[in-house]
Amino acid sequence: MTENGILHPERVLTLDTMNPNVKRVEYAVRGPIVQRAAQIEKELKEGVKKPFTEVIRANIGDCHAMGQRPITFLRQVLALCTYPELLEDNKFPEDAKSRARRILQACGGGSIGSYSMSQGIELIRQDVARYIERRDGIPSNPDNIFLSAGASDGISTMLKILVSGEGSTRTGVMISIPQYPLYSAALADLGAVQINYYLDEANNWSMDVSELRRALAEARKHCAPRALCVINPGNPTGQVQSRKCIEEVIRFAAEENLFLMADEVYQDNVYAEGCKFHSFKKVLFEMGPKYSEKVELASFHSTSKCYMGECGFRGGYMELINLDPSVKAQLIKMVSVRLCPPVAGQALLDIVMNPPQPEEPSYPTYKKERTAVLDDLAEKAKMTEEIFNKVPGISCNPVQGAMYAFPRIELPQKAIEAAKEKGQVPDMFYCMRLLEEKGICLVPGSGFGQREGTFHFRMTILPPTEKLKVVLEKVKEFHLDFTAQYS
Repeated sequence: MTENGILHPERVLTLDTMNPNVKRVEYAVRGPIVQRAAQIEKELKEGVKKPFTEVIRANIGDCHAMGQRPITFLRQVLALCTYPELLEDNKFPEDAKSRARRILQACGGGSIGSYSMSQGIELIRQDVARYIERRDGIPSNPDNIFLSAGASDGISTMLKILVSGEGSTRTGVMISIPQYPLYSAALADLGAVQINYYLDEANNWSMDVSELRRALAEARKHCAPRALCVINPGNPTGQVQSRKCIEEVIRFAAEENLFLMADEVYQDNVYAEGCKFHSFKKVLFEMGPKYSEKVELASFHSTSKCYMGECGFRGGYMELINLDPSVKAQLIKMVSVRLCPPVAGQALLDIVMNPPQPEEPSYPTYKKERTAVLDDLAEKAKMTEEIFNKVPGISCNPVQGAMYAFPRIELPQKAIEAAKEKGQVPDMFYCMRLLEEKGICLVPGSGFGQREGTFHFRMTILPPTEKLKVVLEKVKEFHLDFTAQYS
């Protein structure tokens, strides 16, 4: 074999010899559209003429990349932890300094550059437990908390622990459709069986236990269903599940002996009137010992979303309820192979769990900044829904929470046929055309899963208000032109 004119012996690692599961992994959020967006950005820098001057990336929930400003207190404490000489600088408030000193004292050698315990720094796990207790009014044991490199790391770790068996005994995992592609990608990587249950679009993307039963019964014909994953508030669908719904899901998991995984990374992102975040743990324990002593639950949180938006630091945790002690020992062994989660991410998580209190000097600024971020997102959620629903052929459920809209688009039959000729699914064809003609980068609904015959896209509501208005106007213009062209 020759490459660049150099003769190579036959390679050991080829597409034929590599892990086949890796080839099955797909991750739409950073897929072909995003790769093309990067190419277009490069072309614009090189002076290539386009019908637009910039690419607006509305494809991913990367808060700071979209213009959200960091919370001052979080960055002050991180700066102090990273460069402790700043502790002598009188520009930093005393409450920031006291937290930095406390975190550094819990680090090996007083430095966040040291390794930590594989489960995470004990002091920080204690602070996470206290945060959960304040949130839920339910005791939390730091020994049941594992710090992680964002929630994704914890989710992937738990799925790895859960998967076993071969053929008809291979582990099946129930995931919502639409879903966040981390789940389908992780299951493909592990060679597990993905069991799809559909959210009810006509009822604000709510969960329906009868749909869970349908999916479970069908799956039991060919695999061994063992886990049920729930994202609340929803990604990509932006719904907030009611307490009644959560109770029904917990009963279902108990009756069917399923391990529950609750992805709760958007728990502060609730905007719609009448909606409230209820943690699965709180509801589980308030349902009494019949459920709280039986149902196995892993719940996940992250520093990447909510008002923080600190995606790059990779901070997060998972709390495990009713896990078999012998399995927990195996889990500790497995995470120890990775040494530890990023210590800077652990430090950031600690500040989020232990924010300024009303009597402290940083509290007014912290409260003002936090409120401004969440209020701004709430306004943009409402604006996005309202504008989309005025466009013929686009319908959008209320964005009750999280950071995304997932509108449904009606596509003419001729457009569907044109997509087929190009070897693309229709909403990929639509989104690629939108990118090429308007410079707007969205993710097609097919990357998240959707009912057969329906088409959607996911769009983040994170861009600044004025830029978001531009995005919405461009999508509107494009949709009307696209529909007219193919009608």
